[in-house]
Amino acid sequence: MSLYLYELVPADGQADAAIKAFDAEVAAAGGELIESQVTTGGARVFAIAEFDACRAAQLEAAQLDVAEIVGPNEVRLVGADLDEIKAARPEAGYLVEWDIPDTIDMDTYLARKKANSPKYANVPEVSFLRTYVREDMDKCLCFYNAPDEAAVVRAREAVSTPIDRIHSLEG
Repeated sequence: MSLYLYELVPADGQADAAIKAFDAEVAAAGGELIESQVTTGGARVFAIAEFDACRAAQLEAAQLDVAEIVGPNEVRLVGADLDEIKAARPEAGYLVEWDIPDTIDMDTYLARKKANSPKYANVPEVSFLRTYVREDMDKCLCFYNAPDEAAVVRAREAVSTPIDRIHSLEG
């Protein structure tokens, strides 16, 4: 089984309807919606779906009645257990996107992540939850719970990792 990232831009902020339509299309294609996270205000939905390898659903914006859809892009889960995510469907407060430089390959990324993760302890008010890193190394999505955006920024500084975009997420 493989995980895939889809990014949805709901029409008129209709995030719940977009997620429901996405879930139905994924299920019809033989997949499973693992999680969806909605940016505050409903402007963007980040959805992770699981499919048999190389069988991710190719979806069109019109199928979901959304303004735009990006993906599927195969991702790797780092820092969490997939079975736990499936069981708990945990929510996060913040999502950080990092556009990974071309000079970093997957092995380098994973080694860097392993070496730097203990440094999150220097920012105890922030909980690092999980990362989805695209297999094409275009970017990664890191999920956090934190009291505010400034705390997430401090956590990223502690692990010496930049922020290209940061989103607060609806609860």
